[in-house]
Amino acid sequence: MSDQPSRAQQLLGDLAPKLVQLTDDVLFGDVWKREGLSPRDRSLITVAVLAATYRPGQLDSHLKLALQNGLSKAELVEALTHVAFYAGWPSGMGALVQLKGIVEDAVEAADGAAK
Repeated sequence: MSDQPSRAQQLLGDLAPKLVQLTDDVLFGDVWKREGLSPRDRSLITVAVLAATYRPGQLDSHLKLALQNGLSKAELVEALTHVAFYAGWPSGMGALVQLKGIVEDAVEAADGAAK
């Protein structure tokens, strides 16, 4: 385990330590590590559910994780387009706007690092 505090610890460690422990130990320490689905597939499912239920606060970090877990920008665009038809246009469009911002930020960071 990392010496760095988890994102959950940073956000809620003082307020809700038990929820943070469950998030770190059960959700990310067990559920995300189960056999049967790859991290890439779990990311695709999670992004679709978060977009469909309009959870932009959680979606941001999971879009980034999805890219790290091997989903391409094109695959995420296609998945979120699909979500728009089944969960509503605002949900799909909102998620695509978030993805666009994440991709643009990554390009800017890469350009800045190259200079």
